[in-house]
Amino acid sequence: MKITLRQMEIFLEVAQMGHLTKVAEKMGLSQSAVSMSIKELENIIGYKLFDRINKKLALNEKGRAFAEAIAPLVGKLNDIEEEFKNDENNGQLLVGVSTTIADYLIPPIICDYMKTFPRVKVSLKIGNTREIVDMIENGSVDLGFVEGNVDSTAIKQEVVGLDELIVVTGDKKLASQKEGYYIDKLLDKRWILREEGSGTREVFLTHLGDLAAQLNFFLELRHPESIKNMLVQSGTCLTCLPRISVMKELERGDLFEVKIKKLKFERQFLLIYHKDKFKTSVLNKFMYFTRMQLGKILGQQRPSE
Repeated sequence: MKITLRQMEIFLEVAQMGHLTKVAEKMGLSQSAVSMSIKELENIIGYKLFDRINKKLALNEKGRAFAEAIAPLVGKLNDIEEEFKNDENNGQLLVGVSTTIADYLIPPIICDYMKTFPRVKVSLKIGNTREIVDMIENGSVDLGFVEGNVDSTAIKQEVVGLDELIVVTGDKKLASQKEGYYIDKLLDKRWILREEGSGTREVFLTHLGDLAAQLNFFLELRHPESIKNMLVQSGTCLTCLPRISVMKELERGDLFEVKIKKLKFERQFLLIYHKDKFKTSVLNKFMYFTRMQLGKILGQQRPSE
């Protein structure tokens, strides 16, 4: 007897939920059918895959290894099935987007895409770069857009644009020095940074190198808008944010750019997806569309030299 796709799907649902009754309700099966499927699977493999702990089924060491091995295969087979069941301009995409891209770049692109392909639904999941990478690795999104570095052998990445980070403050006098500052002369000021796992924070600290240890780290906030509000209110703090996220505040005179000598904080915007992801025609069209639109927007927003 060979393992069937249905057995693997039931196994993965039980592994996630831990209760036969809940899996039966979700999949429209009887509890006995779910139980029988698991028993048959264990008989084929020759090992128990679950331990019963506190009235809940928990994967044992064999079960965890089996789940890790089959999850990408089941996902890929389901993707292929959906590809051939639906026409090429109909479907749903789950897209992970890091905070900066979600706030300042992706909304008009998604709107334009859905006008062009009205039968494709795009759902966004927003987090910092590390969180989006986790989503790609566990298969909870189809692809992601992030900034910063991605260090994962399970993920393929493509550069879709370049962005500049700048140092800004609410202190007009500090920013008025036209020749700028060497970064080490500013490290004793009060700095507000994004949370750990943020691509913006990672790029800034990486560029500082050994000088990062001297940074007067005053406050950590999760969202760029919160950081900007704090800069305006404090009047003395500094931060490093993407230029695209502070353009309006710079134009209004709410915030001011502090010129930095001999140091540029630049980073890449990346399109990322799992190496085992089956790319449907819908997904391929979406990737092409967003690549083109991001290139246009970032090209327009980069300041002239």
